[in-house]
Amino acid sequence: MSQQSTVKPSLTGVRIKARKGQVKAQAKHEPAVFRDQLYKHLETVPENDFEAFSAKLIQAGGTLEYLKYADALFEILLVGGLIQPGGSYLDDGAPMSPFSIFNARSPPEIDELKRYVDVFNKLNRRFKYLQKPFEEQSLPTLLQYIGRWTSEQRDKLAMTIGLLLSQGLVTAACLQSLTKDHLVKNDQSINILVLVFRAYLTDQSIDHLASTLKRGNIKDLLLFFPPNKRDSKVLDAFFREKNLPTVADWYTKKQYAIAKDAIMSELKGVVERGDDSEAIISSIQSKLEEQQLPETELIQSIWQGLMASVDWSARPDQIEGLALREVAKFAPVLTAFCKGPKTEVALINIVQVYCYDDTRLMKTFPQILKVLYNKDCVSDQAIIYWYQKGSKPQGRQHFLKATEALVKFLQEQEDSDEDEE
Repeated sequence: MSQQSTVKPSLTGVRIKARKGQVKAQAKHEPAVFRDQLYKHLETVPENDFEAFSAKLIQAGGTLEYLKYADALFEILLVGGLIQPGGSYLDDGAPMSPFSIFNARSPPEIDELKRYVDVFNKLNRRFKYLQKPFEEQSLPTLLQYIGRWTSEQRDKLAMTIGLLLSQGLVTAACLQSLTKDHLVKNDQSINILVLVFRAYLTDQSIDHLASTLKRGNIKDLLLFFPPNKRDSKVLDAFFREKNLPTVADWYTKKQYAIAKDAIMSELKGVVERGDDSEAIISSIQSKLEEQQLPETELIQSIWQGLMASVDWSARPDQIEGLALREVAKFAPVLTAFCKGPKTEVALINIVQVYCYDDTRLMKTFPQILKVLYNKDCVSDQAIIYWYQKGSKPQGRQHFLKATEALVKFLQEQEDSDEDEE
């Protein structure tokens, strides 16, 4: 017995609606068409009428697919045309955009570029979905093609990015593109960074810039230098030569902080192991081979590292004795790195501030100073100088009064020595 195939029912005249994602995937990607449509809006605006450009771009966003063509949109507005893979312009005979930062006067002026940046600000505030592709796709892509532009065009793009960063319109993460191998050679990346920083610092402080770099995960400026120039001294000299001493000072300060943290961490480990003074001194010296520190910065990190290793959980009536024993124990380490009057005065001030911050030790300060003197960590001249004009403001009156008798004794001793001579 043969079986007849069953004909499945079908709906005729019914239109099945495709899913949105499927429609989007099947739609043609035609950036050139998008560009031509955008030009029609921008061509009607008089040159340098930035308010009108802003209004036209916002108006065009109502009909053009800005999200789909975000890369094309920002290529047009930043560098004046569509970019092909590799960084060259799309060669289809189209003119440059009526609005582009490359249209700014040469040499570029900060005040004029700020007006261009204001257009981007208004556009991204109106269409918030453009923010992510702007800073995560468009800017990093254009920066990796920075070598394709003329020197004047590079200046305009770099300065504009500096202003965008200073106003918080993008994060510094976009600068990561400049660390690529083909860009760092021949100082190309670092020279771009100079322009970015210079524009940024016209409105903001170096501390503001440092925070922006940190949020953008820019950890080390040396990565923007060629591999054979990745040295702190080279960086310092470079930024000073480019008239950006604040950047050089900030970087040096940052490196000092890293070195101090490393020394304090090292001290914690060697003290916990119960190493003797010679071993502690050796471990500090090995750290200094990696990163040098000024003597005053070094003695501060040594004191803080040694004191951090002390268990201060003793009873209040035992704190003074504990402090004096620990200072005496660590005195050889401090003496090894107290190599001059300036460092000795710095150590006294470090101890002063330490005792001020820990109120349990305020009364112990004169006794600690005596231990440091008796162990040859600090000289009588250093103590007298500190007393007369070198003390810190923290608790100054209290500490000067508390050490008055010690200083008087040292002065009398000094006078008697002079009389004997």
